[in-house]
Amino acid sequence: MTEFPVDAVRAEFPALALEDEGRPRVYLDNPAGTQIPRRVIETVSKTFVEASSNLGGHFASSRASDEAVHDARVAMADFLGAPSEREIVFGPSMTSLTFRMALALGARFQPGDEIVVTRMDHEGNVSPWLQIAEDRGLEVKWLPFDRDTWQIEPGDLEAVLSEKTRLLALNHASNLTGSINHIQPLIAKAREAGALVYVDSVQFAPHGLIDVAALGCDFLVCSSYKFFGPHMGVLWGRYDLLEDLRAYRVRCASAAPPSKFEWGTPQTELLAGVNAAVDYFAWLGKRIGAGGTRREQISAAYRGFGAYESQLTARLVEGLGEIEGVSIQGITNPNRLAERVPTVSFVHREHSPPMIAKALGDEGIFVWSGHNYALELARFLGLDERAGALRIGLAHYNTLAEVEQTLSSLRRVLA
Repeated sequence: MTEFPVDAVRAEFPALALEDEGRPRVYLDNPAGTQIPRRVIETVSKTFVEASSNLGGHFASSRASDEAVHDARVAMADFLGAPSEREIVFGPSMTSLTFRMALALGARFQPGDEIVVTRMDHEGNVSPWLQIAEDRGLEVKWLPFDRDTWQIEPGDLEAVLSEKTRLLALNHASNLTGSINHIQPLIAKAREAGALVYVDSVQFAPHGLIDVAALGCDFLVCSSYKFFGPHMGVLWGRYDLLEDLRAYRVRCASAAPPSKFEWGTPQTELLAGVNAAVDYFAWLGKRIGAGGTRREQISAAYRGFGAYESQLTARLVEGLGEIEGVSIQGITNPNRLAERVPTVSFVHREHSPPMIAKALGDEGIFVWSGHNYALELARFLGLDERAGALRIGLAHYNTLAEVEQTLSSLRRVLA
């Protein structure tokens, strides 16, 4: 295995020390939400004490709240490679933010305009566009993925683009198959056709560095609780678009971005936690030898744990492939593992995913079964919509020993 300070990393996460009746927990439910580092927990608690006030007041706790919100925006701008913290919008979740932006963008579209959604994405980047299409009389076009490559191919995108295309809602990485799409050329094709591009990076963000400037998209969303932070959604948008879009807001709220898209009193303590989560990446980058700016430290952290996660994934895929009756729903070629995040889903020819998930849960191994809100993907693959697939999702605090324990349990359960 590549040298990676996994013991030091694990020491940062209090939940990893928990046991149930003397049995350590194995957290392989990470695509649904990662565990939280101590620094995030302590920062949230501290903010509850020191900055539990609304914004804009002439007193200490309100000034501390102002600072927490500003620092969270700066942190996410560093995290996403955004030109300005004024391009960062916060909300309760990625799904709520996407509904919010669908309302704003839908007002620009006319009956007969076209929007493109993928067969690969989470419902959070599908249903908002389907509903605005119904409300506005828009035509929906579905973008499939290739069953051989498990990715969205440029030719398939070209087939659905037209002069009427106004928006492409694009998936960065799948929360079921783990496939990473090569989104930069897809974005370029859509932009050439005159369409806006809205990217769902929720599953990519915990595993790969995002650079919104290099990608060339118009909007990008992610969720901080998927990358070791609190339950918050984060949206980046081009400032000129955020400024131009009409926002649904109360009359006395600011008309300037990004706050015009943020409804009500901000969750100050959670935003402080977002900042602390980004600082966790910077800490890890420094821990493995990086210097420079926070962005450079974040980049180094991704390089360090990316190699480590790839080796865990290789062993998991290899081990699953050795179990009779298992069919992995995603990339299995050892030479292409860099084209997937460490989320591996499978079905078994005899045992249902819910049964397998319960059996593993009884042994302290936490996994998910079902379609995991990748509803169209499950349909596209011909999976049972209720049972879906069994999903194992690794993070960089997992260990090779946990992978081997899981494979051993699966061999016994599926025998």
